[in-house]
Amino acid sequence: MRVFPGFPNGRLRYTPVPDVFFSELLPAIDTLAELKITLYCLWRLQRIRREPPCLALSELEADGMLLASLDPAGQGSRELLADALARAVTRGTLLRLAAAEGPEAWFFLNSEQGRQGFERAARGELALAGNVSGEMPRIAVERPNIYALYEHNIGLLQPLIADQLRDAEETYPAEWIEEAFRIAVEQNKRNWRYVRGILERWAREGRDGGPRSEGDRSRYIKGKYGDRIQH
Repeated sequence: MRVFPGFPNGRLRYTPVPDVFFSELLPAIDTLAELKITLYCLWRLQRIRREPPCLALSELEADGMLLASLDPAGQGSRELLADALARAVTRGTLLRLAAAEGPEAWFFLNSEQGRQGFERAARGELALAGNVSGEMPRIAVERPNIYALYEHNIGLLQPLIADQLRDAEETYPAEWIEEAFRIAVEQNKRNWRYVRGILERWAREGRDGGPRSEGDRSRYIKGKYGDRIQH
């Protein structure tokens, strides 16, 4: 299981979810895939720059993040997507408009705006094929900095440690630092020396234990800890 490091501090972007989702939809939804596609559509339709707001089946099938969330193994993700969409349409969360020819279809949220767009498209007043641009929303991932990771996983930050943390942040990739803290917590070794040891070992041997090229090695031995790393 990948441990979630927590929501970072600072300004975060939010997606409004109507209260009726929690009072009526959430108790009724009975599969994880339908829950995921419902939340995904609530998020995506608020981000999409298209009139009327709608999502094409081909767009949903091309979203690797969505498919991976439905089936991490990647074996039956499209089938799970099709079933989840069918359930959301049957439940009344989404409105489905099929293309006159071919397998394409468009999905609208069953809201006042969504219903108006669906009806206009069904009457032929909108050319939906021209609206499908394949644009994918960008998710701004704000990683917690090393100081937040330290205080969350080890304890109150001390001035003597702050300089070491800053140098480590400049030396190692952010994902390495997060993973090293996670391992320290799992091993009940909540101290900076243990975390630093993991990072130094990865810099010497590679994160996966395999040999690291000279170009890759040199990238992680230029910081303050460079003299401590055998190379």
